[in-house]
Amino acid sequence: MTTTFDPNTAQNAIEIEKQFAVKAVEHAQTYWNLLEKVPPRDLRLTKLDDEIYEHLMTTFPELNQEPYEGVTKLDEDSMKSKEGKEKWHNFIQAYEKKIQDYNFGSLIRTDAREEYSETNTIFVTRIQFYAFEIARNRLGLNDRAHEIAKEEAAKEKAKAEREKAKGKKKAKN
Repeated sequence: MTTTFDPNTAQNAIEIEKQFAVKAVEHAQTYWNLLEKVPPRDLRLTKLDDEIYEHLMTTFPELNQEPYEGVTKLDEDSMKSKEGKEKWHNFIQAYEKKIQDYNFGSLIRTDAREEYSETNTIFVTRIQFYAFEIARNRLGLNDRAHEIAKEEAAKEKAKAEREKAKGKKKAKN
């Protein structure tokens, strides 16, 4: 006899959670690398960027107010409130048949002015990630992240060159 699966009482499978976490971190690293190489205003994340942006701004009009603080710095409490959960659920479900992996977990920076870090990251669905990052890119809110990512890449390159030079010097001796 089989029983009906109840996701509210299901136990978490640690190995599956680890796999999801690895995928979320890889996604975040890939996005950060994109921010380094491409000016955010030129970056397209999906074929539906225009639709997602318009949908975000009409569904959440509070985000569409200059200086766009609600897009720059995410309010996790508001997103998780009863009203917020309902609005986000409806938003997310609109992309079920439009965006692959629309409800997969993704890491997003809570403050667009800073890089990914333990204190500047929350877990959201992929479509929420797209919605906020598309808005941040269009509104110029990721310009600083682009500069930070380029600076980090330059530092890493310089460090690698110094280590390579040290290796050559040791080989000569």
